Amino acid sequence: MKRLTRQWVEKAEGDFGTAQRELRARKSPNHAAACFHAQQCIEKYLKARMQEAELPFARTHDLPHLLDNLKQIEPLWEAFRPGLVWLTVLAVQYRYPGRNADREMAKKAVRICREIREIIRGSLGR
Repeated sequence: MKRLTRQWVEKAEGDFGTAQRELRARKSPNHAAACFHAQQCIEKYLKARMQEAELPFARTHDLPHLLDNLKQIEPLWEAFRPGLVWLTVLAVQYRYPGRNADREMAKKAVRICREIREIIRGSLGR
């Protein structure tokens, strides 16, 4: 694995740990943060996969857009699209006043993250 790819993976794992920690928190859990960090984890893993394949990518948080960039080398990942759309919307809309994520949303976000993370890690030989 390339050095920069490994750095993307390390950052993604940090976000994964934070998402899980917020989901498990007994005192003052931040469900919106769990959702945000689940999205961030997958964003960084998608970028790690593109980095490893030497595919260019934009500075974007739009997971479906990143998926589009990977179609040529990972066509089966199209099955992730509904989860990626959901994570993208959830991470953006619930970070600001007016909406709040609840425990069930956070559980779903972390579950989707965990499932997609495992597939991407496998593609990177992790």
